[in-house]
Amino acid sequence: MGFNNWNSTHCRAEFNEAMVKGIADLFVAKGLKAAGYQYVNLDDCWALPQRDAAGNLVPDPARFPSGLKALADYIHDKGLKFGVYTSAGTKTCDTAGFPGGLGHERQDANLFASFGVDYLKYDNCNNQGVDARKRYTAMRDALRETGRPIVFSLCEWGENQPWTWAADVGHLWRTTGDISDNWSSMINIAHRNQPLAAYAGPGHWNDPDMLEVGNGGMTSAEYRTHFSLWSMMSAPLLIGSDLRKATPDTFAILSNTDVIALDQDPLGRQATVVSNAGGLVVMVKELANGDRAVSLTNETGSTATVSTRTDALGIGNRGPYTLKDLWTKAVSTDTSGVVSASVAPHATVVYRITPGPAPLPPAGTSHLSDLPWTGVSSGWGPVERDRSNGERPAGDGRTLTVNGATYAKGLGVHAPSTLAYHLGARCTALTVDVGVDDESSYTGAVAFRIYRDDAVVADSGVMTTADPARRLTADLTGGQTLRLVVTDGGNGIDYDHADWAGPRLTCA
Repeated sequence: MGFNNWNSTHCRAEFNEAMVKGIADLFVAKGLKAAGYQYVNLDDCWALPQRDAAGNLVPDPARFPSGLKALADYIHDKGLKFGVYTSAGTKTCDTAGFPGGLGHERQDANLFASFGVDYLKYDNCNNQGVDARKRYTAMRDALRETGRPIVFSLCEWGENQPWTWAADVGHLWRTTGDISDNWSSMINIAHRNQPLAAYAGPGHWNDPDMLEVGNGGMTSAEYRTHFSLWSMMSAPLLIGSDLRKATPDTFAILSNTDVIALDQDPLGRQATVVSNAGGLVVMVKELANGDRAVSLTNETGSTATVSTRTDALGIGNRGPYTLKDLWTKAVSTDTSGVVSASVAPHATVVYRITPGPAPLPPAGTSHLSDLPWTGVSSGWGPVERDRSNGERPAGDGRTLTVNGATYAKGLGVHAPSTLAYHLGARCTALTVDVGVDDESSYTGAVAFRIYRDDAVVADSGVMTTADPARRLTADLTGGQTLRLVVTDGGNGIDYDHADWAGPRLTCA
């Protein structure tokens, strides 16, 4: 959470020391620091067009007469953090052609550390065709060698699918090209980022680019949608407007602590799309305390009712539900299990839903697919009861089949996925066959683990489409929560269709 000047200033003369100090002052004066914003970041054009005789980058004395070390000290004195920019190429992206970091990684990293830099945005221009992973890993290593903790933001534009390789390279990676201050650009970027939820988590985040809130190209409703979707998607919240000129409405959007809490939730789960039909989009985000956040977005030009059910949110059969509208602050109670709102064009309603007590499993032996779960996530498409994962729509799977063996009961998922059930210390055992469903005609590879609370009580090891089903038996005695976890087996998550086949739960 923080600020970057690019969306409001680009390389114009108003990007200077006075502006950046003014932003830092407003972070404190307007309560943004208290709301969680901390990084004050410079983008392109802070340096002179040429390095000095020693090969170092030189801050532009016209823009930053005190230098970047003094600016960093000013920002640090306010309890904030300081960020800079360069490119993983010979030059940065602006047409003026400022020097980039390619081949100067260690020298530049040491310079940034000497300034007191806390955050580096590393762009992708003029990269000379050098492999992206090699370029970004070189800067990662250089930053680590400085000994200074520096957040590393890969601005690679999603060109080489960094979500598949950058988790051990940087802390966040751009998933798209640059955002513009209009509805079409913003919502299309959201669409491209939404399918990547499985790759995000604490310390490694999808970045759909900086916020345009307050720059004037969208309506208040559209800016609230922008802020809501970015928060649901656990995206960086980097303010891109000049706060010295911001309206009260802009500050109200950026300071909505209830929405910010979704973005900053410690569980770190990016929201997943529950339904998307005719421009009416529902997303759900699991929260650390067991609540769910749900966004109801109307992308059409007419007011429409957007609805979902609590069982699609992973909290079915847990009424009564308490719903808080995070924009109006209205609180209501629901027992029907339906979450619905009339949503204006290009607007989004966001609810935080607190479910009632989790249901206890029945005595005896039960098919797990007949019981309500208390938490759910699946890498592609919903969890399917008594059928395979299929594809994205609900109900499109087929009979559960592992290496030719069919099962009438079970759960079809796609890695990575998690299913949670409340046991209440009443259950003793789970027996289940696991394997990759035969509908995966490619090289699906997954690993199944069963958890009793935080303890692993059964582990299949890696399984592929060539393996017959494996029988897992788990001791659940005394456990409060059962979690069924499927992870990628090492070949990427394409076609990782996983079956929990014939799962039988025994309880007292």
